[in-house]
Amino acid sequence: MKNQNLKEMTRYAVMIALTTVMTMVVHIPTPGTKGYLNLGDMVVFLAAVMFGKKGGFIVGGLGSGLADVLLGYTHYAPITFIVKGLEGFIAGSLLETNLGEKAQIIPMALGGVWMAFGYYIAEIFMYGAKAALASMPGNIAQGLFGAVVATALSMALKKTGIFDIH
Repeated sequence: MKNQNLKEMTRYAVMIALTTVMTMVVHIPTPGTKGYLNLGDMVVFLAAVMFGKKGGFIVGGLGSGLADVLLGYTHYAPITFIVKGLEGFIAGSLLETNLGEKAQIIPMALGGVWMAFGYYIAEIFMYGAKAALASMPGNIAQGLFGAVVATALSMALKKTGIFDIH
């Protein structure tokens, strides 16, 4: 039992670190909302595939929030923890349904759309409706790009047997 918990925590830690790194490696500032676009969503979605909704939430919230802190976007860290955590949770929850089994990209895309909407709501209060709306296309594109890449990666990784991690 203890060994299984250690394995699970180690896997989560690796994916949290990978989310942080992928978020930080390419981050494109968005001047209107003092935020940034990044590549971390694909790892959040991979975590949802690998670990389900719980892992999607933990990896999405902690990995993305940590990147905010390390990049100096601390004003976004609490929002990111919730928005990205729920992005992973939503994708992980929907991946467990018949829809997720048939078309894996749809649950991930819906998670990405939630992410854009979640930031939109927060940014209305932070910067006003116009700035929040201006950030929507970039956030939607970021989420959908992450969904497409994560779908392709997860299909390739499943063929290698890497997801058989018991």
